[in-house]
Amino acid sequence: MYITVPHRSSSCVKKLHVDALAGTALVEFKSTGHYEYENVSRRAIINVLFNPDVSLGFWVNRNCSKSDRARLRDTFSDKVIPLAVF
Repeated sequence: MYITVPHRSSSCVKKLHVDALAGTALVEFKSTGHYEYENVSRRAIINVLFNPDVSLGFWVNRNCSKSDRARLRDTFSDKVIPLAVF
């Protein structure tokens, strides 16, 4: 289940939803839409959830879009993605 990362000002990331158990991140960019990444570091996911000083744009660049580990998921599944806000 995705958890919405608390809002932080960012020039490129509108919202960030993460799932530490599955190692996935759903990134909503302000200008280019939604992208889902898999095989994201679970340690990085926990860090962004509990450390309010982490920049969302920096986190997405480092752990999703420019990561050697994470992969962009080809397509979204047809199922509804449950988003939990904590």
